[in-house]
Amino acid sequence: PTFHRQTLEMNLTNLVKRNSELENQMAKLIQICQQVEVNTAMHEAKLMEECDELVEIIQQRKQMIAVKIKETKVMKLRKLAQQVANCRQCLERSTVLINQAEHILKENDQARFLQSAKNIAERVAMATASSQVLIPDINFNDAFENFALDFSREKKLLEGLDYLTAPNPPSIREELCTASHDTITVHWISDDEFSISSYELQYTIFTGQANFISKSWCSWGLYNSVDSWMIVPNIKQNHYTVHGLQSGTRYIFIVKAINQAGSRNSEPTRLKTNSQPFKLDPKMTHKKLKISNDGLQMEKDESSLKKSHTPERFSGTGCYGAAGNIFIDSGCHYWEVVMGSSTWYAIGIAYKSAPKNEWIGKNASSWVFSRCNSNFVVRHNNKEMLVDVPPQLKRLGVLLDYDNNMLSFYDPANSLHLHTFDVTFILPVCPTFTIWNKSLMILSGLPAPDFIDYPERQECNCRPQESPYVSGMKACH
Repeated sequence: PTFHRQTLEMNLTNLVKRNSELENQMAKLIQICQQVEVNTAMHEAKLMEECDELVEIIQQRKQMIAVKIKETKVMKLRKLAQQVANCRQCLERSTVLINQAEHILKENDQARFLQSAKNIAERVAMATASSQVLIPDINFNDAFENFALDFSREKKLLEGLDYLTAPNPPSIREELCTASHDTITVHWISDDEFSISSYELQYTIFTGQANFISKSWCSWGLYNSVDSWMIVPNIKQNHYTVHGLQSGTRYIFIVKAINQAGSRNSEPTRLKTNSQPFKLDPKMTHKKLKISNDGLQMEKDESSLKKSHTPERFSGTGCYGAAGNIFIDSGCHYWEVVMGSSTWYAIGIAYKSAPKNEWIGKNASSWVFSRCNSNFVVRHNNKEMLVDVPPQLKRLGVLLDYDNNMLSFYDPANSLHLHTFDVTFILPVCPTFTIWNKSLMILSGLPAPDFIDYPERQECNCRPQESPYVSGMKACH
């Protein structure tokens, strides 16, 4: 009986909870119905207002054009009346001259004829030669025919009148987006490009799945979250370059398409900046190392003894060190090292205060992945752990996540995680490289490969050991 009672009470509790949820949903639906009524009345009133304004504009334009037609008519008739008056005046003068000439021709007295004919003959000759005297300059094409009223384009616009809706969500084209160590250029497309007045770009640093939001999450509630979102408003093109970003950092981007009816957001997209590029610093390089002209390759060179010794230069007798020309105090950075045929090396990071006269990793200020012949180890503060790594490892990936206090090593050729140091960084760190033979080449300014974008916690084959080296390897220390 006790079991049945508990089961009934549990089911009853669930049913009450479900009824409460249904009541809340029904209340929201009723509220939405009421809002539909309110919005419909508002839209109908707005429709009447807009149509009345259109009719008023048409009436105003009709009146203005009618006035222009009347004014043009008056102007043309006035001009034509003046031309008619000019023609009448010319005609009267010509008629008088003709009558005088005909009268003289009827004169029988030769002396009188000669006396009058000379003057009349000159006047008739002048009048005949000068057409402007007899016929004024008249424009017979000025009958107000070169005029048209064609509102076909406006009629089509009026026939296309319709209500405007918020644009469809734009789509970020991730394959077109580009990045440097401190910029990201975002590209997007929209199906409603001609109805969009502007775009708005929103972005923030990706801090994990908690702030990577699904489409339904992209609402005004977004701005009430604890995340700090940057907003770029009033973008007129379908691309934008954001400057001043942290290197080697993942960001979330959202594009909002806006018009008078409202706005809609794209799906959030993760994009990342590249790592900070760097080169080997010749001022810190060991005297027996040769640095290439591009500053990306270091090679053991016993004859290279011309460099002067300085306190910041590596000076170990059994190891030859070099460092990158940057100090990192934030962000996520990835670089790779090509070891080639070198079998004795140590690769990692160090504080500026780390000793320069010993192998990096043998003190509390440096962390490294190292190889001595066939042994691969990770080392910090003179404590070492063997790592099971194929001897054919030719390239090493280094991921420094300063903000999350992690230094990880990878085999990028095989997409393998080798080891991660959990470090509480207290100072800026510098990429550091040490060799005993052959050469190394660095590849910096790279984006982190996708396989380590969200690395699962892998069990690396490491085992602690006081020292993995036999006596024949003491030169590695």
